[in-house]
Amino acid sequence: MYQVITFYHFVRFQDLVSLQRSLRETCRNERTKGTILLAHEGINGTIGGSESGVTRVLEEIRTFPGCQNVSWRTSWSSRLPFNRMKVRLKQEIVSMGRPNGELSMRTGHYVASVDWNEFCHDPDTVMIDTRNHYEVTIGTFVGAINPKIKSFREFPEWWENQGHLFMDKKIAMFCTGGIRCEKSTHYLVQRGIEDVYHLKGGILKYLEDVPKEDSLWQGSCFVFDDRVSVDYGLIEGPHILCHGCRAPLSPEDTKRPEYEPGVSCHHCISETSDDDKERFRERQKQITLARARGQTHLGD
Repeated sequence: MYQVITFYHFVRFQDLVSLQRSLRETCRNERTKGTILLAHEGINGTIGGSESGVTRVLEEIRTFPGCQNVSWRTSWSSRLPFNRMKVRLKQEIVSMGRPNGELSMRTGHYVASVDWNEFCHDPDTVMIDTRNHYEVTIGTFVGAINPKIKSFREFPEWWENQGHLFMDKKIAMFCTGGIRCEKSTHYLVQRGIEDVYHLKGGILKYLEDVPKEDSLWQGSCFVFDDRVSVDYGLIEGPHILCHGCRAPLSPEDTKRPEYEPGVSCHHCISETSDDDKERFRERQKQITLARARGQTHLGD
């Protein structure tokens, strides 16, 4: 079994290049794979590998300035759900178009996963899903509002257009692991809205802590790796990705006539040209040939 961890930490970094260099070397030595983002506002990543290798990478991260108390979510997979290891320098560790190194001082109030149900049963509370629309389509909390954004960068515009509808409510936000809510609640607090809350540890922590029979969650939780989705207990879910548009597909979706492996699904069949589809078919052919040889194709 491979250990998979998801983590983020907001802290003010200075010398990003040296942090990137040392982290790349450790990840290479420990043969971990995944993606880690470094920015002046902090670190964000999901990686997998052997338990000892992942532990060693975490030990390296905890030597970074201000990262001694970095926390993470752990799950397990029968296969390594990444093809490569990437350590990248970015403007933001989650893209909202608003870099900020002091977020930990100006976010909303945390709600623990075990208290989330009681909190959200309050009729004066409105739940807002801050994730992208394609993530929401496969699972969300009962009664939550879906802003239907294509990317997190669209959230501020959505709030500016729709936020007035919720001014008499307590605002409770949630996302996959918590990082997007750090920025979304920070955004609201900056605008003078103090009665704003977010699910600590995100959906992943909720699925880990709250029994299914007591849950307000419906569906699966999208994750940004080859597992595509996870369910209760953070076990791998039933979804696959459409490699034409990167949308998550259920087993039922793959039975629809629009679905062609590696090429199209009902979400994108009319969105791509015939030339695109031929290119996707050639890519899928190469992936299939690589699998037959027992190799990994980077387009897989």
